[in-house]
Amino acid sequence: MPWAARKEAPKVVDSEEDPARAAAALFLCSITDDLSKGPLNLPAFPDIVPRIRKVLGDPKGSADDIVRIAGSEPRLAARLLQTANSAVFNTTGRPITNLRQAVTRLGHHLVQSVTMAFAVQQMKTEPTLRPVQDRLNELWEKSIAVGSICQLLAERLRVPPDKVFLTGLLHGIGYFYILVRASTLLNKTELNYFIANEAANCHPAIGRTILQKWGFEAVVCDAVAHQRQHDREIRRAADITDVLIASVVLADSLLEHQGDLTPCAGVNSFVSLGLGPDDLTAIIKHTELTLGALRDSLGC
Repeated sequence: MPWAARKEAPKVVDSEEDPARAAAALFLCSITDDLSKGPLNLPAFPDIVPRIRKVLGDPKGSADDIVRIAGSEPRLAARLLQTANSAVFNTTGRPITNLRQAVTRLGHHLVQSVTMAFAVQQMKTEPTLRPVQDRLNELWEKSIAVGSICQLLAERLRVPPDKVFLTGLLHGIGYFYILVRASTLLNKTELNYFIANEAANCHPAIGRTILQKWGFEAVVCDAVAHQRQHDREIRRAADITDVLIASVVLADSLLEHQGDLTPCAGVNSFVSLGLGPDDLTAIIKHTELTLGALRDSLGC
């Protein structure tokens, strides 16, 4: 196995962190309690996302239903047309001019991806989210990178790349929920403490709950829930969870470590996928070259 196991330095606890720790514990209890109840309440989140998701998850839903709902938000309709005509998603080079054609060309998973991108862009102008704006931008940049890498790795599984791309794009939805709720419930010190000490461990489970409430299929929900399972058993046949685990780690290597592969050490999903150091270097270089075009395609 090409990667040596990583060792984490012991954490030094500062007694001055006690108030922030207490606030973080209360915050986690609060959002966990909220998620255990009825419909999902995500403040400032455009309702077009669950509306699109509802019709896509309805066996009786049709392309006309999608067009009707997407068309009720002209800016989303324009974004879908833009994406469907982009170089990344229009491999035929033939332009389209109406929303129904755009929905047909993109398919269900990419329609959801574009809708999510649209929602995030709309939230960037929300005044109540200014305290977490920089973190939201960083999260969305990483989400696009993870989605891009997922799409590339999907070829190894011979599964629909648009489905895996959507899974990557949604990998941080739990983190997204945390930031949106924290913008009004935590002060800066408390937020920094929560992000540094709690968010990484709890956001995957929160993400699974959100996606379950939105009606996503189990394989997507489970992949999001287990995205940090670096010691996952090596599998003879890799699956979408392995792709997501590997993609998240590679996105971290690219965006936070300037392409250094050290974070890849001890991650068993790379072995399940049959990826060695040369493969990972090539994936990171490919992602660097394609991220700009992908952002433009999604209107980000």
